[in-house]
Amino acid sequence: MTATNNTPVGDHLVDKIRRRRKLERTKSPLPTEPRIITVSNQKGGVGKTTTTVNLASALARRGANVLVIDLDPQGNASTALGVPHQSEITSVYEVLLGDSEIEEAIQPTTDNENLFCVPSTINLAGAEIELVSLVAREQRLRSAVVSFLERSEREFHYVFIDCPPSLGLLTVNAFVAAQEVLIPIQCEYYALEGLSQLLGNIQLIQKHLNPTLNVSTILLTMFDARTNLAHEVAAEVREHFPTQTLRVAVPRSVRISEAPSYGQTVLAYDPASIGALAYLEAAAEMAERGAPAVNTSNEGA
Repeated sequence: MTATNNTPVGDHLVDKIRRRRKLERTKSPLPTEPRIITVSNQKGGVGKTTTTVNLASALARRGANVLVIDLDPQGNASTALGVPHQSEITSVYEVLLGDSEIEEAIQPTTDNENLFCVPSTINLAGAEIELVSLVAREQRLRSAVVSFLERSEREFHYVFIDCPPSLGLLTVNAFVAAQEVLIPIQCEYYALEGLSQLLGNIQLIQKHLNPTLNVSTILLTMFDARTNLAHEVAAEVREHFPTQTLRVAVPRSVRISEAPSYGQTVLAYDPASIGALAYLEAAAEMAERGAPAVNTSNEGA
């Protein structure tokens, strides 16, 4: 055993076991009020949906009741949670148009008994145009979520909103409905590309539509510890956003990439993987931090 520990593989295994044992000893506190979190990054390919479903899954496994609202017409979050989202399914599209309540659209997931999803369907692709003529078009999702949480017999601790990478009425609805924004940032070239624009848009939402919105969390994704670039990007992000950036970085992982094609989160697909462990650690850290106070200055911006 000693000889094994002197090898990179042995060191990796020992570290993994140590981290798992630490998690097992740690109980995540549940928020006293629901935390509504929009996961956003206008740059594509950063692991936005992957982060949404895996953090939601991790928090559910740590005892929280979690709702994922899939606000992306592609429906990838619905797929990863094993939720049907054919065009005839009652979905977030009907909720936004006022034709249905969230209670009629919500579905249990195949991932965890504490995890639920309001699916997206292809119908959502046309919602941007249909919302334009509606009264309080930016407030549609917020009104639906607030009403649902007030009526729900089940106490939900977290609501995650997975929104499109573009800034349109769907994304604006997500920002207005939320209290917090979580930004995944990949540890690769051009990691901070578009981030200034995203923060500027969030400040506009704060000013005109939702003064309680706050950039609470930044999660480093696709981290490859073997490269200097990944460490440099991580250091730069932590320098600019010292209070928002989580300590754990999600590694680049084949298991994380494979899981959605099986209609699963990585925690269901391979719970023993390093990717599953990283998301569990990130979820525990989020729960431990709790919801931050509103910071309209967007520290680090």
